[in-house]
Amino acid sequence: MTNCPSILNQNVLRLQDEKPQSLCQYTGKVVLIVNTASYCGFTPQYKGLETLYEKYKGDGLVVLGFPSNDFAQEPESNQQIADFCENTFGVKFPMFTKTAVKGESASKLYKELAVATKTTPKWNFYKYLISRDGQKIKSYGSMTGPQDKSFVKDVELSLNEKLIK
Repeated sequence: MTNCPSILNQNVLRLQDEKPQSLCQYTGKVVLIVNTASYCGFTPQYKGLETLYEKYKGDGLVVLGFPSNDFAQEPESNQQIADFCENTFGVKFPMFTKTAVKGESASKLYKELAVATKTTPKWNFYKYLISRDGQKIKSYGSMTGPQDKSFVKDVELSLNEKLIK
């Protein structure tokens, strides 16, 4: 197993049961990190994210959802968010507890993503694509949906890059 990239070397709380999870478990995978919200015009992207995850998880893609109320569109509790995601959109990709994604209160993960890409989420469903080795990180605005052709091409290119041992 390759060493855990620094961007993934942290623990976060799982949405469903609030148990700590190490993001190092995703070492060697292409990781798509998305800040989500239940009451946003982009909320239907959950369906597209789940479709993308199902299509490419066997090739090494993992989608990680981080609900956030930073844009005042996620007022619910973690359990309500979990129920909403599963019951409304059939979300099966890993989801984590409500997370601050911008400003001083941003989580360690989102602070590191901001440093790596020189950009913070401008709205909900902002996306960060992390290469298998954790060294290349690309960001995508909320308007870039999970089925956007150029975005899917970037995901496929990342999946096709071999991990150097």
